[in-house]
Amino acid sequence: MTYLVSTDLATEPPGRRLRALLARPGILQMPGAHNGLAALQAKAAGFEALYLSGAAMTASMGLPDLGIITVDEVAFFVRQLVRASALPVLVDGDTGYGEALNVMHMVRCFEDAGAGAVHIEDQLLPKKCGHLNDKKLADPADMAAKIHAAVRARRDLVIVARTDAAASEGLDGAVLRAKRYVEAGADVIFPEALTTPEMFKAFAEKMPGVPLLANMTEFGRTPFLTADEFAALGYKIVIWPVSSLRVAAKAQAELYAAIARDGGAKAMLPRMQTRAELYAAIGYADYEALDASIVTTVIPTMPKAG
Repeated sequence: MTYLVSTDLATEPPGRRLRALLARPGILQMPGAHNGLAALQAKAAGFEALYLSGAAMTASMGLPDLGIITVDEVAFFVRQLVRASALPVLVDGDTGYGEALNVMHMVRCFEDAGAGAVHIEDQLLPKKCGHLNDKKLADPADMAAKIHAAVRARRDLVIVARTDAAASEGLDGAVLRAKRYVEAGADVIFPEALTTPEMFKAFAEKMPGVPLLANMTEFGRTPFLTADEFAALGYKIVIWPVSSLRVAAKAQAELYAAIARDGGAKAMLPRMQTRAELYAAIGYADYEALDASIVTTVIPTMPKAG
């Protein structure tokens, strides 16, 4: 349990805890969690760190992923995940919300909200999902300045530099940019939208000793690979950024269609989390127990159909 009911909340900053996870052998698996409940479910499944996707955040708000939400809006999501799970969270920082001073502000805000890491990408606004076409890239020197600013502003936050250059500048162009970002202080490099296992391997071979992040998003340019397969190609972190949101959104659409069709949700009951399962997931009884004046809830039994 976390937040009010936890008795063993970590005292070490999340950035340091994330660095410890990265120092272990093997690949660190970071599934996307688009809200606090998803974070709890991911933790219950055994994951030790989470990813907060800009695409998942904006989609949950009914908006496209074009870099139009603010630092404060993202910090709201960060606090949800951290409060619910107490796990280190890697946050999608888009292009840094501006130039050097804006990047420094973002780093401080996210770290204050409890983030363990942030990634910044070398696109220009309006930015796009990394797996879409015709992305506009920032000058490498400008991006390096943002990374340097982020490093200067952070206390313990892990700084991840994402490059979207492979699509337009080729693998060698992406590698040149990545090396420049490492020189500016990036802790991890995130080569976005590589299209074959061979590309992933070649990139890793050209970046020896640098921790690398692989993005296993669905419906994009990257073929489906497992965590073990990415590890064998030389990667230290793998994320599944929007998977939880995609599954939840599909289920919601089916629910609303069923209600509109049937005049009720009975047909969807087998696919629903029960009240007891939900309360167990969020620790309802533990919160109640904190205040003896709260009457213990009795979960009602649904009446049988007549």
